[in-house]
Amino acid sequence: MSPYVAEFIGTAVLLCFGNSVNAATTLKYSYANGAGWIVTTVGWGLAVTFGVYAASAVSGAHINPAVTVSLAISGDFEWVQVPGYIIAQVLGGIVGASLAWLQYLPHWGKTEDQGAKLGVFCTAGAIDQKSANLVSEMLGTMILMFGLLMIGANQFAEGLNPLVVGGLIVLIGMAQGGSTGYAINPARDFGPRLAHFLLPIKGKGSSKWNYVWVPIVGPIVGGGAGVAIYGLAFNSTTSILGWACIAITAIAIFYAIIEEGKKK
Repeated sequence: MSPYVAEFIGTAVLLCFGNSVNAATTLKYSYANGAGWIVTTVGWGLAVTFGVYAASAVSGAHINPAVTVSLAISGDFEWVQVPGYIIAQVLGGIVGASLAWLQYLPHWGKTEDQGAKLGVFCTAGAIDQKSANLVSEMLGTMILMFGLLMIGANQFAEGLNPLVVGGLIVLIGMAQGGSTGYAINPARDFGPRLAHFLLPIKGKGSSKWNYVWVPIVGPIVGGGAGVAIYGLAFNSTTSILGWACIAITAIAIFYAIIEEGKKK
């Protein structure tokens, strides 16, 4: 199997399960409606676990453009493969989200809240303040990449690594996810957002394209900062791109703090 096909399948598995968890806890007549944030975060953690199981033997199971770009920044992945991986991940996200839509086909028309239906597919800030939302995505993905590299530096019994990665996702969701819905993965947001735009979802409303840059730029820059900080902490070195990601993250944090301080 091609690594690109593996990335497609792994990301499709991730979004099929993840978006289905969102649908189950959100759509009006679902038995799981109102199950809450704990169910959502655990569900997404398991979705990542099984997405990793699906792809890890072939492609390394990035299933996330931020992971792919960050590993290229750190020198652990070839830049020439980055575009193919990202295309496969986004296409997998579209297919996985479409499967979740089919799973709950009669429920969409019974749920009046357009924002809730969009939230099944993609993310948004709990408070509409894009500078702060960008920082949240940067920090969440910084923690993700730092954590993934720490996990990779340890030895686990064969087959346990994806479970540990899933646990990291659950923890990030519980701790950092409440501000933006923790995309921490451009394919997890852009692919399903595009599916929301294209699918004939009853009463769906806008796909909110004015927000899409936040869960793309935030995770990619934050992930790059995460691998750079890990490299500095454990290897006393990082790349120029790593330093650039750290600098951009610092500027974004400073700007968000200044913007918040201007509010009355």
